[in-house]
Amino acid sequence: MTDTKSLPTFMTHPVTRFLARRVAYSLVVLVGVLVVVFALVQLVPGDPVRIALGTRYTPEAYEALRSASGLDRPLVAQFFGYLTGAVRGDLGVSFRNGDPVWGILIERLPATVSLAAVGIVVALLIALPAGIWSALREGRLSDAVVRVTTQFGVSIPDFWMGILLIALFSTTLGWLPTSGYRPLFGDPVGWLSHILLPGLTVGLVAGAILTRYVRSAVLDVAASGYVRTARSKGLSPKVVTFRHTVRNALVPILTITGIQLATILGGVIVVEVVFAWPGLGRLVYNAVASRDYPVIQGAVLLIAVLFLLINLIVDLLYAVVDPRIRLS
Repeated sequence: MTDTKSLPTFMTHPVTRFLARRVAYSLVVLVGVLVVVFALVQLVPGDPVRIALGTRYTPEAYEALRSASGLDRPLVAQFFGYLTGAVRGDLGVSFRNGDPVWGILIERLPATVSLAAVGIVVALLIALPAGIWSALREGRLSDAVVRVTTQFGVSIPDFWMGILLIALFSTTLGWLPTSGYRPLFGDPVGWLSHILLPGLTVGLVAGAILTRYVRSAVLDVAASGYVRTARSKGLSPKVVTFRHTVRNALVPILTITGIQLATILGGVIVVEVVFAWPGLGRLVYNAVASRDYPVIQGAVLLIAVLFLLINLIVDLLYAVVDPRIRLS
């Protein structure tokens, strides 16, 4: 048994040990994701090699592509071959164009990350003031207005929200483009004009969900004993609200914000299709339609990695927001 006293200080630090445990946990989760995705794509009907060849199909070309992609091997051998390649950073090549999957994912990732970032910023700008305002005025008319409005936002589908925004700001007013993407660092003005509508679509729906959670978190903290004690001591309402109530509600708010951000990253397929946004969601949509197995598996693996990374960052932020929380 290793003596912890003989280990370097950084290896015994709580943060280091926490990170080591989370990395090990994440690796197990990723292997599970690979198993599930590999099994599911095998159930998708259709022959990916035949679809990839299209009008170029010949028996010789079919057998050559099937052999090159490893689909002529047993399923177990295919899986372990893919797993070995993924560990080395090799996710295979696309059936459609023969490009490396890793390169395709890296090319599409900035569009999805920028859309998710704008969406979550819009959501927080809506949710934090609206949720806190609603909770502090529980039972009043303003609280009822916020709850009804957020219920409407939760109920409306993403694609319908996008169509409404396109009809208003593009078709009727002509202010913003309906589709397309511009790189942030190459054309910041074009990037902003193109990302506003999809960003608002994602942010409005996520903001409605976050508002309800913020309201619930603030109400739970406001009903706690230490908040009542703070009021009884004669502290000003502003101090009670922001130092004792809102600050202690940040932990559950961080949790749902992290979940929403991860959900946006992996669940904006419909929004990206509506706005012709060249991100991971649209890539997966096209890959499923063309039975491009390597792209599907690579995209899902990347989304899982992003999800786990966001959860790890949220866990680390817990200790920053509330020092009483220990990383364990």
